[in-house]
Amino acid sequence: MFITRLFSGIVLVLIALVTLITGGGLLAAILLFISLVAFHELCRAMRAREELKKIDGLEITGIVCIAAYYIVLYFSADKSIAVMTLTAGIMAFLFVYVIRFPRFHANQVAASVFSYIYAPVMLSFIFLTRDLHYGKYIVWLILISSWGCDTCAYVVGMAFGKTIGNHKIFPKLSPKKSLEGCIGGVAGAVAIGALFGYFFVETVVTEQEVTWVFAVICGVGAVFSQMGDLAASAIKRNHDIKDYGKLIPGHGGIMDRFDSVIVTAPMIYFLARLLMSSALIQ
Repeated sequence: MFITRLFSGIVLVLIALVTLITGGGLLAAILLFISLVAFHELCRAMRAREELKKIDGLEITGIVCIAAYYIVLYFSADKSIAVMTLTAGIMAFLFVYVIRFPRFHANQVAASVFSYIYAPVMLSFIFLTRDLHYGKYIVWLILISSWGCDTCAYVVGMAFGKTIGNHKIFPKLSPKKSLEGCIGGVAGAVAIGALFGYFFVETVVTEQEVTWVFAVICGVGAVFSQMGDLAASAIKRNHDIKDYGKLIPGHGGIMDRFDSVIVTAPMIYFLARLLMSSALIQ
């Protein structure tokens, strides 16, 4: 199991490297695929469909709206049009609800809209971050704050959790998570972010010292990444499922592997816009 998980993790990192370095259409296409799978997994997990073996009108609406959103996001220079497309998608769910009444229950529609926004829209901030000036550097903070934090939390929790107390912070939600691991994850993300900024970005971004900015962004992002991980776990526990899917061997589904990235991506985008000089990110 460990070898399978390790191999899948290496493949994911390689795909992320190629995709984030390339950006553009490849990044948009990969994010669209991930978003569609995540939407499907969430719909199934939250019982948004009456018959889980069939794709119904709500899921078809979601697929079309997600595709439209990413197409507009990629081709339109005016990002406000993407917001309009997002809003039109929500209206589309309501339209299906009304014309097919009483085929769908209000809870199913609400779950579908949540699934539409939660993963697909929030993951799109990876593209928006990469599209910023110097975004090819800033976008890596998303992975540092999520996957980097997760790795550091695991290592610290295993190494020091039992020796210094192994304090459980959410025993009912995630029994394996310890306070020591959470602190170690945040500290590790801060350190990686600072090292990345100092050795790889300082020489490129000469208009501003970015080491401390990257450290702060990764620290805050790491806190929210753990919240995203726990939120996804809460959804699984609410609906009594172990994994969202089986697409990624050893990891589960897209939602199991990208649960922290989903929340971290918009946080990194907004923090970068807030903490870095406006001249650098326009």
